[in-house]
Amino acid sequence: MFEKVLIANRGEIALRIHRACREMGIRTVAVHSTADNDAMHVRLADEAVCIGPPSGKDSYLNKAAILSAATITGADAIHPGYGFLSENADFAAMVEEHGFTFIGPSPDHIRMMGDKITAKQAVKSAGIPCVPGSEGALDTDQDALECAESIGYPVLIKATAGGGGKGMKVARNADELREAFRLARNEAKAAFGNPDVYMEKYLGKPRHIEMQVLADNYGNVVHLGERDCSLQRRHQKVLEEAPSPALSPEQRIAIGETTRTAIAKLGYRNAGTIEYLYEDGKFYFIEMNTRLQVEHPVTEAVTGIDLVREQIRIAAGETLGYEQQDVVFQGHAIECRVNAEDAVTFTPSPGRVVGYHAPGGLGVRVDSALYAGYRIPPHYDSMIAKLIVSGKNRNEALMRLRRALGEYVIDGVKTTLPLHVRLVGDAEFCDGNYDIHWLEKWVASHN
Repeated sequence: MFEKVLIANRGEIALRIHRACREMGIRTVAVHSTADNDAMHVRLADEAVCIGPPSGKDSYLNKAAILSAATITGADAIHPGYGFLSENADFAAMVEEHGFTFIGPSPDHIRMMGDKITAKQAVKSAGIPCVPGSEGALDTDQDALECAESIGYPVLIKATAGGGGKGMKVARNADELREAFRLARNEAKAAFGNPDVYMEKYLGKPRHIEMQVLADNYGNVVHLGERDCSLQRRHQKVLEEAPSPALSPEQRIAIGETTRTAIAKLGYRNAGTIEYLYEDGKFYFIEMNTRLQVEHPVTEAVTGIDLVREQIRIAAGETLGYEQQDVVFQGHAIECRVNAEDAVTFTPSPGRVVGYHAPGGLGVRVDSALYAGYRIPPHYDSMIAKLIVSGKNRNEALMRLRRALGEYVIDGVKTTLPLHVRLVGDAEFCDGNYDIHWLEKWVASHN
C-alpha cells in the first residue's frame, strides 16, 4: 500500500480524498494555488506545496509543478480527483513516466474515452448500444446533411472532444443544421482546440442514467448500480439519485450486466462511469467518464462501498476481493449540488462565508470544504458543497432531504440552496416524473 499520496485537486474533492487516505493510514500532500492558502484540505494534509497563482492553468493544470511537488515530498502516487487533469491522458502518462502511480485508469483508456468517436466505436464493439448517428467526424455541412437524412430529424451536433454542453447544437431541419454545424465547430475549436464534430439522433424525452463500475488489474469487474442524473441545467447536473425511479428491477439488472461485461472486454481498470440516455425502455451510450464522479456519494450510500478507498486499493495492485453477487443495494440516496450562485439568475457569488452550519442526523452527509470565515475564490467552479441524504426508500430520502435543506446555513454569499428547497417541493419531481429537459422548463416557469 502507498505511504504517501499527493492530491492534485482542490475543494471538497481534495478533502474527500484526504479523508479516505487518512482512514487507510496514508499520509497526504496537498498542492494549492495562492488563492487556496487557507483551504481546508491544505490545513489538514500532512504536507502542503504551493504550485502557482490563482489561475487554474498556472496551478492546478500545471503538470510540471504538480510532478515537482510529488518529487520533493516523496509521494508514491497522485490522485487527480475530478476536473482539472483527471481525464488528461498526457498527464497520466507523465505521472507513470516519472515513477509515480496514477490513481485512475491507464493513459490509453483515458485517451480512448476522451474522444467521443473512438469511445463510441470501442463500447459498440464491446456490446453497448449507441445512439444512431455518424460513424465518425463530419468534415462538411454536406456530410452532416446526408447523415441527418439517413437517421431523421431532429439531430444533435456534438464536439468529439466535448463536455459540459460546449460544441453541442440541436437542429430540427436542414436550415438549422447548416447553422448548427458551423456554430458547433467554432465553439468546439474555441473551447477544446479541436473543431471536429459528429452527429447523433436527438432524443425527445430521455433520462440520463449512468452506471458506476470498478475493475482491478486482474480482470475482476463489478458494477455498483445506476444513478439518475437527469436533473440538469445547461447540461450541468444539479441533483442526482440512486437508484433511478424510472427503471424496473429487470432493466437495472440487464443494463448493469451489459455494462460490466463491456468493461471487462475493454480491459479497463479502476473506477469509471458509463453514461446512457434512456428512453422508451432502451439505453444508448453517451460517454464514459474515466474518473471519480461528483455524484459518487449516492452510490456509496446505497452500496456501502467507499469508492475513493477502492480507487486507491486498485491502484496499489490489490484485487477487488468481492464479486458481483456480493454487491448489495439498499435504500435510496439523493445528492444536491450546492453552488455559490444566485438561485434565480445563477450569477456566481464568490466571497467570504460569514456563517456556516451543516445539517446532520441519521442518513445525512455533507461533502464540503467550507467553514465560517472562509473566502470562496472567484477563480474556480462555483460548486461549494454536496448535500447527500439516504433512507430506506425514496419517500424517506425526500423527507430527510427537506429536513436537511431547512437546517443548512451558508451566510455571506448567495447559494443555490433555495433552488433545491423549491425543487423538492414540486409534485412532478417527487413523483419521479422528469427527464433531462424538465429542469430547464421548470426553472423558466418558476423564475
